[in-house]
Amino acid sequence: MSNELLKIIKFATVSSTKYENLMGKNIKIKKGLDIRLDGEAEKILVNAEMPETVAIRPEDFVAMKPKVLVNTGDEVKAGTPLMYDKNNPQVMICAPVSGEIVEVKRGAKRVLEEIRILADKEISYLPFHVGNPENLTREQLIDLLCKSGAWNFIRQRPYSAVANPEKAPKAIFVSAFDSSPLAPDADFVVQGNEKYFEAGLAALKKLCPVVHLNVHKDRVKSPLFLQAKGVEINTFSGPHPSGNIGVQIHHIDPINKGEIVWYSTPQDLVIIGRLLLEGRYDTHRIVAVTGSQVKKRRYVRTIQGANIKSIIGTDNVEGTDNRYISGNVLTGTKIPADGFLGFYDTQITVIPEGHEPEFFGWLAPGFNKFSNSRTFFTWAMPGKRFKLNTNMHGEERAFVVTGEYEKVFPMDIYPVQLLKAIITNDIEAQENLGIYEVAPEDFALCEFVCTSKINSQEIVRKGLEALYLEEIESQKEVHH
Repeated sequence: MSNELLKIIKFATVSSTKYENLMGKNIKIKKGLDIRLDGEAEKILVNAEMPETVAIRPEDFVAMKPKVLVNTGDEVKAGTPLMYDKNNPQVMICAPVSGEIVEVKRGAKRVLEEIRILADKEISYLPFHVGNPENLTREQLIDLLCKSGAWNFIRQRPYSAVANPEKAPKAIFVSAFDSSPLAPDADFVVQGNEKYFEAGLAALKKLCPVVHLNVHKDRVKSPLFLQAKGVEINTFSGPHPSGNIGVQIHHIDPINKGEIVWYSTPQDLVIIGRLLLEGRYDTHRIVAVTGSQVKKRRYVRTIQGANIKSIIGTDNVEGTDNRYISGNVLTGTKIPADGFLGFYDTQITVIPEGHEPEFFGWLAPGFNKFSNSRTFFTWAMPGKRFKLNTNMHGEERAFVVTGEYEKVFPMDIYPVQLLKAIITNDIEAQENLGIYEVAPEDFALCEFVCTSKINSQEIVRKGLEALYLEEIESQKEVHH
């Protein structure tokens, strides 16, 4: 055999090994919409000051029935259990910092609203077992993640609730990109955390042999994602919601009734990896501070549940009549100016409120208005970024069929019919129409383009919570 032929065979073998995990699916999302907002964060990373207080809120978890384990005045360390969900009792929700419990805040009918911690200047950590996931059994790994609080970073479909560790999934999904408006760049935020991400990914492979890592054809460049070992790498292209985990699951391995899929995010895997390699529940994460009202838009390294004043900074917001959002403008949660970062959020957005009436309303030319139709001149300015406010330009009205939902909903599901089935509480119709495949975030664009101003995400959330609680009750009856 000639030397040239040997070189060709050797090159082919190396190339095959290098790209063995890139043999996943290539999926092009055609339906959707990229909302071109002004206010993207520059790729500058700064460290936030240690927040004075942090908060953990049950509302960040689906249909949670919290059982509080601490009292006002208690001293805690990072990793100390604060509460657990009665629906998932073996999974602890733990303190992200050390300090003193200063408030267990309750609302009407003594419903728990949040637990606030007065944070120490230096975080003290509760020690946990340090171990390579390869050397742990699956049961040992689950036990460690549940006791430390890190299990909460693994969620499941259906319902988008914290995964039930007693039920094995058919696959685990990780999206290496977020297509939401002004979303943080995953390539940027994982820099310097590569070993933790790899350890977190190894943990997922121990939990389930089928792991899908999904990348965007044009947005993901990091070798950490493109050359990850032992996982199936799928490539997506197209507009938002191509980054939604529900859309990705739908096109790769759809969920049928009775099936379960788990999912996580790169930053959440970094926290899991840090626990495994260093034996501490360290919830430091990188948050993108975005929005047209922010003066210095950048990436900030902070702690989970931090007061957003420590993240945004002093005198860094224009005007006084603004909407503060933990998350993005489509799916985020409205919070006060001194509110707290959501449990799963890696973005803060500040945009102007829309209280002021508009002269001529929709009759005006609208050169500074974004539209999915040709009502305004969005189509003529493909590179323009828009400074939008919260004005809905109308109130909720009759739910009419316009075909707008279908233009931005890239699933083989009838969104309007599903919403009507949820409203009428027709469970059989909901199941036939695919409710187990969706989450509120999948209807965010439908809500954005809706001419009837229907709060689609809230409808879907209530429908899923009702089914989730019904399933839990039926399981309890079986056990009894």
